[in-house]
Amino acid sequence: MNNDELYIERCIELAQKALGNTYPNPLVGSVIVHNGKIIGEGYHHKAGENHAEINAINSVKNRNLIPESTIYVSLEPCAHYGKTPPCALKIKELGFKKVVIGAMDSHDKVNGNGKKIIQDAGIEATSGILEKECIELNKRFFTYHEKKRPYIILKWAESGDGFLDKDYKPTAISNTLVNQFVHQLRADEHAILVGTQTALNDNPSLTVRNVEGNNPVRILLDFDLKVPNDSKIFNNESRTLVINSIKEETQDHIQFIKIKRDDFLANLMEILYKEQIQSVIIEGGRFTLQQFIDAGLWDEAIVIKNGALRLKNGTKAPEFNHIAHKTEDYRDNTISFFKSK
Repeated sequence: MNNDELYIERCIELAQKALGNTYPNPLVGSVIVHNGKIIGEGYHHKAGENHAEINAINSVKNRNLIPESTIYVSLEPCAHYGKTPPCALKIKELGFKKVVIGAMDSHDKVNGNGKKIIQDAGIEATSGILEKECIELNKRFFTYHEKKRPYIILKWAESGDGFLDKDYKPTAISNTLVNQFVHQLRADEHAILVGTQTALNDNPSLTVRNVEGNNPVRILLDFDLKVPNDSKIFNNESRTLVINSIKEETQDHIQFIKIKRDDFLANLMEILYKEQIQSVIIEGGRFTLQQFIDAGLWDEAIVIKNGALRLKNGTKAPEFNHIAHKTEDYRDNTISFFKSK
């Protein structure tokens, strides 16, 4: 690993600290290096606040060293005025010696413009350092902008004999260690989705409880509005989108969005794109999960298995014939991780 890669790796490490807090913005880390020594570091904490480069610049004690320094950033510096002025202009204004970029930003407002501003100012700029890792860091952001839909993670827990519940009643399948993992997943992702049946059977609140973190946006697919108003999914702990075929209205933190039943998955993706949802965990019952699986509409799947548990009768786990790229043991439970081709 050369020095450039080492510093971009540090940028990624810094960026990851804000996972779950920056939506709809990407995760970005930045490091400033003078004569082989790091003199400044920063990352983007949350949308509307300073970008990574600005936080790194502000952390430099001796500003006189900047013209002889290199700034490293995991994602191309922005070139547009959003809630904050463009970072590319700040880099130009301070006259860094060199800029090293992990991944270019495919977002149409940036897309090479940031790098161009820097190069047009006569500053040396290179990009594509640890590019694969930098794209993986922002898989949600890139999927959202390139595919015009959120990054989709399927998730369910099944017994050793392949059931989601016993006799169609809510059944605890995973252990406490896995529960913690699941709550961390909720804190990391932007939204979580369930269907009518899951909301009626389990009455879930879909919030983050066993770890520190933000509650995801809750998405309820409830075509005929069968889920009662006093269900936990409607509590005020988080924003809830109710995708239905009856009404369009907003009441406080609950938003009813009307959708056509035919070609429903494509319509749903359009709605979530419009609502700026960058990633979603599909946690809802067999029927909902199977729709996504059959349509090949997923990016990752996380399957929790309690091998020793035999439920004998109930809702069958989805049919999913893919090979896990990694498996982890959580005491007597196993979590298998899948990536879509």
